[in-house]
Amino acid sequence: MLEGERAIVYFSYIVPWILALLRGQKVLARAREDGSLDSVGGRVEIRYKPTDARAYRASQHNLERMAGTELLPDDACVPGEQVPQKSQRPAERSTKTRPKEQAAATVPAGAWIVYADGACSGNPGPAGLGIVIVSPNGAVHEGYEYLGRATNNIAELTAIMRAAELVPPGAAASVHTDSQYSIGVLSKGWKAKANQDLIATVKAALAKRRSWRLIYVPGHAGVPLNERADQLAREAVKTRASNLPMVRAGAADSETGS
Repeated sequence: MLEGERAIVYFSYIVPWILALLRGQKVLARAREDGSLDSVGGRVEIRYKPTDARAYRASQHNLERMAGTELLPDDACVPGEQVPQKSQRPAERSTKTRPKEQAAATVPAGAWIVYADGACSGNPGPAGLGIVIVSPNGAVHEGYEYLGRATNNIAELTAIMRAAELVPPGAAASVHTDSQYSIGVLSKGWKAKANQDLIATVKAALAKRRSWRLIYVPGHAGVPLNERADQLAREAVKTRASNLPMVRAGAADSETGS
């Protein structure tokens, strides 16, 4: 090499993995060498199992690095194949109707629209709920509540109960949740081994409501208000604070035909 010339050295960059929580579920997420999530366009490659070649991409704000974990080498997971974004894990698949169309098609005219979600850091761990309420006249009310140490299922159930408490009495409502567990134990007769007192309380709150529907909407499927409810639930966990909305019914918000 001649004097004054600079040597150019090429390094092959191998992206490591880190253990993270996605809505309370442990996953492996792509990370940078400093331990931060390797986000591309706001999304991070994840694997549910190190031996599963299906590679998914999750929103960065839905992932939380597990405390005390170290970086894992690239070969900690088998080589992967990107799953198309529209695809979902089998447990998350809904009906043939697309999520946005499904939600819109099942909301009766004049009903309040609610999106209720829960989140926790660890399962159990610090937990919170987020709720978005849209009145028939289009007014949007949103907020969050910190629940202390709880499971994700408790947070999801409590979010639905808050909807029953916040929506004005006598109003019809469509309550959207991405918790199949909540819908199952509240309306499909699923037998629950845990949370029986809370389930009974939520059922009693819903029984006082007329013209209420529980609607399943897939999580992380691009449904804007569901994504917002998730953000609010995580805000509660992050800040350890509560800021629930004050909801008042006006003449345009009351249920017709009561």
